[in-house]
Amino acid sequence: MKTKVDEVYRIFGELKKEMPKRMEAFNNYWEVSEEKSTLDAKTKQLINIALSVAAQCEWSIAYNVRSAFDKGATRKEILDAASLAVLMHGGSALTYIIPLKEAIDQFENVEL
Repeated sequence: MKTKVDEVYRIFGELKKEMPKRMEAFNNYWEVSEEKSTLDAKTKQLINIALSVAAQCEWSIAYNVRSAFDKGATRKEILDAASLAVLMHGGSALTYIIPLKEAIDQFENVEL
C-alpha cells in the first residue's frame, strides 16, 4: 500500500507541473477543508476513509489510512468508519475492506 501512497504523491507532483493553476486551487481547497473546524482532524480522516471505501479507490484508501494513523486514529476506529461505507454502499464496498486491511497492517505501527 505504500506504493499507492507514493503514486499519489508522484501524480500530484506531475499534475502540479502540467496544470499549476488547477492543482494550486485543488491544494488550497484541500488545505482549507482539513483545517480544524467543528470536526477535528482525526474525525475528518475517518470520514475520508469511509468515502474512500465507498468510492472503491485503493489509492485513497492507502493515503487516508496512513493519514488517519498520523492523526491518532486506531485500527478499530478505521474499521468502524469503513463499516459505514459498507452499510451505505453494499457488497461491492465490502470487497474494498481487503486493501483497507492491507493498509492498516502496513501503516499501523509506522512512524510517519
